Amino acid sequence: MKITQALIFPLSIPLIEPIKMAKEVIVDAKTVLVCLTDDGGRQGWGEASVAPLMTGETLDSLLASIKYLAEKIRTTEWTEPKIFISQLDAILYGNPSAKSCLEMALLDLYTQKKSIPLWKYLQSLSNGNAVVSPNRMPLLRMLGGTLDKEIADAKTFRQAGFKHWKIKIGLLSLDEDLHRVKVLSELLKDDVVSVDANGAMSLEDAIRFCESLEAKNLSFAEQLINANSSLDDFVLLKKHSAIPIALDESIHGIQEIEGFIKAKAFDGASLKLIKTGGVLEAWSCAQTLCEKGFKLNLACKVAETSLSGAATASIGFALGEVPWGFSMSNQYLKFDICDKPLRANQGYLDCAQMNAVGVGITPNIDRVKDAMAQGYSTIQY
Repeated sequence: MKITQALIFPLSIPLIEPIKMAKEVIVDAKTVLVCLTDDGGRQGWGEASVAPLMTGETLDSLLASIKYLAEKIRTTEWTEPKIFISQLDAILYGNPSAKSCLEMALLDLYTQKKSIPLWKYLQSLSNGNAVVSPNRMPLLRMLGGTLDKEIADAKTFRQAGFKHWKIKIGLLSLDEDLHRVKVLSELLKDDVVSVDANGAMSLEDAIRFCESLEAKNLSFAEQLINANSSLDDFVLLKKHSAIPIALDESIHGIQEIEGFIKAKAFDGASLKLIKTGGVLEAWSCAQTLCEKGFKLNLACKVAETSLSGAATASIGFALGEVPWGFSMSNQYLKFDICDKPLRANQGYLDCAQMNAVGVGITPNIDRVKDAMAQGYSTIQY
């Protein structure tokens, strides 16, 4: 399979409302879409979003790496998905977000050519030709804003079927966060309720949080301390915690997962394609976690479109179970780039919403062009 054309679209899509995290406030989704055309006339789509505090990427830096890769890939034969990333590594060092974007588009082309959905291809990597019908996947919903707003949102979305929740903490004082967690945990009793500090807590505060009575009913606590903290700090936090510890910013691939497993420093991880460098590495990470008895959450960066959502969801559908839920972030966008965006159905995502072949979502080119970031234009190679 040879690539005959690459189109690159730098986008900026406003959110329904700002999302406040411990270290940043997000008002729009800055993301890059790539459309590759192969020698059979098929079009494959990929996406990667900016994440200055997670991958170090801004829109300009991500765009520069994707442009560099897109210009070079036309001289390469793309036949075996298992070596797509190593082929991209031979063109450019590092830059996992850009490579995840190109790998997604290449996998879209490959699975279209094979007339199978991406989730079924992933499942075949471990099950051979045996295909297990995918279960619907629980969607995780973020809560934020004032406590009154969080309570109102929790009631509304719970009525709509949601049972998995993430409370953003670290922006307020520890005592204020503990009060919020206690109130929301009691309101959402028997659901999967988690918190995420995005690494904003000190080790002392994180230990106090995890030992508190207010947090005792949480299903897990995600990335309480900074990703650059020492391994000894993570081990100590895990030792003192009465609730399961999840890591996000600390996990960029199988090497970190194996290291934290060996150190007994966590209970599970949140996987994002822009961190792992693509679908296949994320799939490998997910399998390792499941095989060794650890839990996982699949997540899109806030916020990505249904395209990235479908690629990430393919991992969950191939696995069969995602115990900590799927953070599908297109639900926070004012509009999406396809005619039929992925939507929650009673708090779950159904595989039937996705296309029968490929990644599962085909963007509408007019919608894509309407979402172009100001001052940018389509790039063609």
